[in-house]
Amino acid sequence: MDHRFQINLRGVIDLLSHHLYSSPGVYVRELLQNATDAIRARQLLEPGHVGTVRVELIEKQDGGPPTLLFSDDGIGLTEEEIHRFLATIGESSKREALAERRNDFIGQFGIGLLSCFMVCDELLVVTRSVKGDGRTMEWRGRHDGTYSVRPSEHPLDRPGTQVFLVARQDSASFFTAERVSELALHYGGLLPFPILLTADGQTSRINSEGAPWRRKYESAGERRAALLAYGREVFGSDFLDCIPLKSPAGDVEGVAFVLPFSPHYNARQKHRVYLKNMLLSESAENLLPDWAFFVKCVVNANDLRPTASRESFYENETLAKARQALGQALRRYLTELAKDDPRALQRLISLHAMSVKALALDDDDFFRLVIGWLPFETSQGAMTLVDYRRANPTVRYVSTVDDFRQVVRVAAAQGLCVINAGYAYDSELIEKLPRVFPDAHVEPFSAAELPQTFDELTLDEREEVFPLIKVAELALQPFRCDVAVKKFRPKEVPTLYSVDAEGTFRRDVERARDESDDLYGSMMDSVLSGVRGSDRPLLTFNFLNPVVRKLAGVADRKLMKLSVEMLYVQALLLGHRPLSAMEMALLNQGLLGLIAGRLEGGGGSGGGEDSGRGGMH
Repeated sequence: MDHRFQINLRGVIDLLSHHLYSSPGVYVRELLQNATDAIRARQLLEPGHVGTVRVELIEKQDGGPPTLLFSDDGIGLTEEEIHRFLATIGESSKREALAERRNDFIGQFGIGLLSCFMVCDELLVVTRSVKGDGRTMEWRGRHDGTYSVRPSEHPLDRPGTQVFLVARQDSASFFTAERVSELALHYGGLLPFPILLTADGQTSRINSEGAPWRRKYESAGERRAALLAYGREVFGSDFLDCIPLKSPAGDVEGVAFVLPFSPHYNARQKHRVYLKNMLLSESAENLLPDWAFFVKCVVNANDLRPTASRESFYENETLAKARQALGQALRRYLTELAKDDPRALQRLISLHAMSVKALALDDDDFFRLVIGWLPFETSQGAMTLVDYRRANPTVRYVSTVDDFRQVVRVAAAQGLCVINAGYAYDSELIEKLPRVFPDAHVEPFSAAELPQTFDELTLDEREEVFPLIKVAELALQPFRCDVAVKKFRPKEVPTLYSVDAEGTFRRDVERARDESDDLYGSMMDSVLSGVRGSDRPLLTFNFLNPVVRKLAGVADRKLMKLSVEMLYVQALLLGHRPLSAMEMALLNQGLLGLIAGRLEGGGGSGGGEDSGRGGMH
């Protein structure tokens, strides 16, 4: 035989309060949603009906707990509907009777009323249906799962519903006039009909004119100022600009505010979203594309499906289309900004470069629009790509920050402008350039190309440095490094270590092999066997450097070799290249050798001042 599930209502209420809803204060939202749906249901039967929600705070004269009364002049419930919908978890008065118009309503899960049990132990619903026999019915529900239904002894003189809540002692803070007004405005501030609060004998309207993006303004400037003021009121922050948002999919409309600071590009902004003008969530994350982290939004959706907690939207095809449409609105804003106010676009790009780069990489049209305005670090200072291409027919770039640090000073001194594309998205953007603009020429650049731009030595100069070349070739033979002497700037740089990409990879694998055990080392040997041939690294001495010139004239070959080894290690370190075990040993031995030579030659008294000026620095 079949059996029915037994529902523990206290367990369900605990689930609601601790896991489904973010705060007990959402009971105000749920009551507003029920009232809103009742009014909309009546408007289907009576199109001219306006509707009003009344909230009254009743203080007990004897100091007992206060009572809150929520009233609406909506469609009301019949006795049969009370049994079906107020006493059955999972049902909704809109689910069947008005299924063909379900998108006109907010509540679709039949559990909203249970949220009231988070702040009270008993709930009284007094209702009179537009469709019924004119009787007023009472439903009294208790937190233990029992309920009763009977005709009311105090009939309502017109259709609608009243909900009475008596505050539980531990929830009295949610039943003050200030808190109720705050919650009602927070959740229902965009509702198109009045919410009236009565407390201490005074009645006032809580909500005002509805969504600010729907109002009429005399000028675009007045509209922008009003929306920015609204953004400041909602988020407590000043924004750079505001962007209208609209999507037919999901019937979404609202405004995006451009952040005045640059968040991390992986950060997901939390947006304030309304469902049919009722606040759904202040932390919705799935409404905009991932790249749109430079804005915070306030939007209202009429046709998106809420999750069970009604604090986010259900991920489906409609939401995906809405997300795409809102992304298009942000694209249009940036496109128009580039045409109408390029300087404003530059300021926005400099502040939100990561987001703009990600969008440009994803969208060819947007790439064409903004790529020229994107700033890049170069060996001749920061500049936009349009300025770079104006002075350089070929776009040269290095793909890592370490490579850029190695070449930046020397390349700048040679008049070469090289882009540092080692930051997020930069390499991909530059490599995309010729695919979008066929006339663009892009070349990766490495330190191995720099020696080709250096000046050659004269015959006399070659003879002068011949001993240095011989000693250096012999000293660096264990490191498979070639040697050259040329003239380059800046003259303060004594040497330049250069190697192509294949050589860099080989060097890294060899270093890993030397530092690993036999098993891992044999694996690295297998990797090395698959590396195609590459040019040997090159250490280029700068003939214009005073230290190099003096070194070339040193008669002591042992001192010359030691100095060459130190210059080799220095060049590696300046290029941010990790030292192998053998190179680390070379550094240690060299330092000890220089210290020993200095002690033997001049003692510790500093008497070698003249020799210090003429020696190595």
